[in-house]
Amino acid sequence: MNKLATHSLLIAAAGSLLLLAGRGYATDELPAGPAAPPGQEQAEPASLAAPHAAEATAHPVPPDSQPVGTTDDTFPGTEVIANERTVGPGVLAGADDAAEDPVARVQETGEIIPEQGAVDGTLEQESAGHAQVDSELIAGLAIDTLGGDFEEAAPVIPLADAVTVAEEKEAAHNLRLLNGEVPPGTYQRLSWSATELFEGIPVSTPVLAVNGKLPGPTLCLTAAVHGDELNGIEMVRRVLHDLDPQKLSGAVIGVPIVNLQGFRRGSRYLPDRRDLNRYFPGNPNGSAASRIAWSFFTEVVRHCDALIDLHTGSFERANLPQLRADLRNPDVVTLTHGFGATVILHSDPAEGTLRYAASRIGIPTVTLEAGGPSELELKEVMHGVKGIDTLLNTLGMVKKSRLWGDPEPVYYRSVWVRADRGGILLADVGLGSTVRRGDLLGTITDPMNNASTNLYAPFSGRIIGMARNQVVMPGFAAFHVGIQTAEASAADAGSDSDDTALLHDSEVTNDDYIDGMSE
Repeated sequence: MNKLATHSLLIAAAGSLLLLAGRGYATDELPAGPAAPPGQEQAEPASLAAPHAAEATAHPVPPDSQPVGTTDDTFPGTEVIANERTVGPGVLAGADDAAEDPVARVQETGEIIPEQGAVDGTLEQESAGHAQVDSELIAGLAIDTLGGDFEEAAPVIPLADAVTVAEEKEAAHNLRLLNGEVPPGTYQRLSWSATELFEGIPVSTPVLAVNGKLPGPTLCLTAAVHGDELNGIEMVRRVLHDLDPQKLSGAVIGVPIVNLQGFRRGSRYLPDRRDLNRYFPGNPNGSAASRIAWSFFTEVVRHCDALIDLHTGSFERANLPQLRADLRNPDVVTLTHGFGATVILHSDPAEGTLRYAASRIGIPTVTLEAGGPSELELKEVMHGVKGIDTLLNTLGMVKKSRLWGDPEPVYYRSVWVRADRGGILLADVGLGSTVRRGDLLGTITDPMNNASTNLYAPFSGRIIGMARNQVVMPGFAAFHVGIQTAEASAADAGSDSDDTALLHDSEVTNDDYIDGMSE
């Protein structure tokens, strides 16, 4: 299929969605959209993939043969799958132009599919349907930012070169954000209001913005998307207040508490019991969670050239400091390389998450998981701050080097070991422990009859996440093991050995995040 045909097909699909919206179709009534002809795939336009072609051997891809447990230095020599982006870093490629932004465009015209939800159904059903509609909306309309000819699209500037290119082509300019402007070389505290209380009082969330005296990209830091995750709040505070605008190239935007209502209640969720990180990019006419997500995404996120979303474990689980990243995206790889000695776990972002929605519109995004919920852990906070400072230095935004120890591994496969029975869980390993297949991870003891069940490591690897000692139910995700590629390949092939009994109903997957990880 040639480029013009591909373009026409995507425009037609987007028009169909908008037409259905005008006719009032409910979410679950939408007819299926047009499919590509049999045997053909809609290839990414050459003008989008080409800018990274020269870097193809410098970035990792998660093939089954890629050694795991090795360091970042083992990346060269693999093929890169081009990432799905329509424009490059916004400061250099015009992503700040609302007229060319698909999200802002939909917001201005009001031509969107209203979120119907499952009135009598579950929140999970409503969330899943909502995420699908919104992701299709952005995917269908993003192509319009290219205009009538793919070849005339704005050039994509690799994130690693953003500061150098900016210094050569332009001077620092005002940072336009939240109906205000932050002049070069200054720091301001802004306010974002997405919703209001039952009394009609607006809920205002502080947004910290440091605009450097020198030109460069805009890096965004978001924390407490889940209101009970505190480590990221302190990370943002330390990083933002330690920056000198006179010595900064580019800008840094920090939102310490995205979910302010959940934070005030000490809850992961919003007051309507929804998980905010399942509703991005949101919908201005949808549920409360969806409206908040839409407001934050359009008013803050779309101004970013790269984004670090800070999280902790969930439901009394703790995570070894680690980056969740789609390593098929070269700019995402740049972010992971710049973070110092931090464990990296390759994963596709789940629909509805901030990482997924931002990546879909060309903003390279990674999630930093560190520690557990409901408490401030100084060791994890210091690791996160050091990693962000190292990234700023790697990107050329600041001149402040940090020293690290031995490099940490990159994992392309992981497995959650789950409880088979209810009872009191007591761990025999700790975060970061190296385990071999068959090693004892912990025990679950029935408090009534004192019967115990052991949990064993199904593969050799490392403990990158685990539940704190607590009372658990059957199926509870207890230990997260980053496993070696060779081990993962054997599991994917369906080994018939007796060792498969050690799995305890676990699955080798990177999609098992909803109840096992914060993100």
